[in-house]
Amino acid sequence: MPTLDDVYRLYGEAAEAAQLLETELGNMLLRFRIEDECLVENKNPVRARYVFDCVNRHTLGQLLKGLNNHTQSLDELSDILSKALEERNRLFHSFYRTHNFRRNTEDGRVLMLKDLHGIHTSLLNAYKAVMRLDGFDLDSVVEYEAPTRHLKI
Repeated sequence: MPTLDDVYRLYGEAAEAAQLLETELGNMLLRFRIEDECLVENKNPVRARYVFDCVNRHTLGQLLKGLNNHTQSLDELSDILSKALEERNRLFHSFYRTHNFRRNTEDGRVLMLKDLHGIHTSLLNAYKAVMRLDGFDLDSVVEYEAPTRHLKI
């Protein structure tokens, strides 16, 4: 029987996948902007901080638009990234409003978990695809199983 804790846990995992994707795309954009402004050769900490702060404030959609100007590699991922953007926005802006009182029943929580699983899969697939562009194949990494700990609050 799925619990509300199961829903919250999977929501958190999907949110983590969204943030991993945003961070990786932000790192890519930061790298391009540093290269564009020759900040490696011509050290300018004030300008570098400004560039970092600008990239850091970008949303996922803004990161994708910013990267379109710098790499054609993302073109081949446009479908998966568009889907991830759509799912990320749905997760953060309307997931609970859409599911509303489903949280109060077992059948409702099952539907919520199925939806969250789909969102998580979409975001994680996009993250893995972007990482492959950077030369990291996360599917080939041996899975590490962290010891289970239960927090007592």
